[in-house]
Formats: sequence, structure tokens, C-alpha cells
Amino acid sequence: MRMLERLTLGAAMLIAATAAASAQTPKFGQPISPADLAPWYIDIGPDGTNLPPGKGTAAQGEAVYMAKCQACHGEKGAGGPNDRLVGGKGTIAAGQTPVKTVGSYWPYATTLFDYVRRAMPLPAPKSLTDDEVYAVSAYILNLNGIIGPNDEMNAQTLAKVNMPNKDGFVPFPRWPPKQQ
Repeated sequence: MRMLERLTLGAAMLIAATAAASAQTPKFGQPISPADLAPWYIDIGPDGTNLPPGKGTAAQGEAVYMAKCQACHGEKGAGGPNDRLVGGKGTIAAGQTPVKTVGSYWPYATTLFDYVRRAMPLPAPKSLTDDEVYAVSAYILNLNGIIGPNDEMNAQTLAKVNMPNKDGFVPFPRWPPKQQ
């Protein structure tokens, strides 16, 4: 009988502890709606998935760059207090000191758009319009000799840009993501 009492007491204590723990669970906020989440879901895939409408050329991008980027990245992307964006072609090889720039290292032009859109300019991230991001991307790609000065970048053309180091990376095995 003593064993049965112990088991009963143990079960009662377990139930009480579980109830007390669940009563103390924080109940913060409310579930997020898809509409509330949408402004944060702005990632751009290597194939151009989720690129927004808009367009820009290197000439348009030069004006935006001079006003909003040059103070940190230097004249024509040569480097300022922050990273160099131009040059380094041919330095990503064995026996070389790599100069990692958009033109020498980045495998996808869409990564440039995605990064600039999310993080630039430094004092005001996400403040550029989509047209300004396309234009600055075109300007940087043009400075690296990847596109011509009159090439327009938009949701269709940006993903088709052939980056010099696109074959310098091992493909991510889960890209593209599986559709559910």
C-alpha cells in the first residue's frame, strides 16, 4: 500500500508542477499576420526571385552614389573609410592576395541589389527607393566593367548579369528552395 501512496503522491505533484509551469508561461503579443510580416520578407534569390519592379542605369546610379555612397566607399568605389567596391579582378586565385570586391568576388548581381537594399546607406538603411537601388547596382557593376554604361538594370536584366566569380563558389544544395 505504501508504494501506491507514493505513486499517487508523485503523480499529483507532477500534475501540480505542470499546471503551475503552464500558468507562468508568458503570453506576449499576438500571432503575426502575413500582412505584418510582408515588409520584412524582402530577400532576393540568386535567380532574381522577389526582385521588385523598378529600373536604373549607371548614369542614374552615379548621381545616387555620389550623394549617398561616396562618403563611405570613396570616389568611384575605390574605397574610403569603408570597403572597396571596384577592382580586384584576377586576385581570387591561388598564390594571390585576394581583393574582395563586387567585381572580383561576388557570385551574383542580385546579391548586390539585396545587400544595398537592406543595409545601405549606413546611416539610413532601407531608405533608397527600388529605382535608386537598381541604379546604384548598375553603377557599381559598370565601374567593374561587368555591364555597359547604358545597360538598364531591372527585375529581368539583373538576374542575367554574368558575374566574373560566379563559378568560384560551391552551389548551395538547398537552392532553389522546394515549393510547399
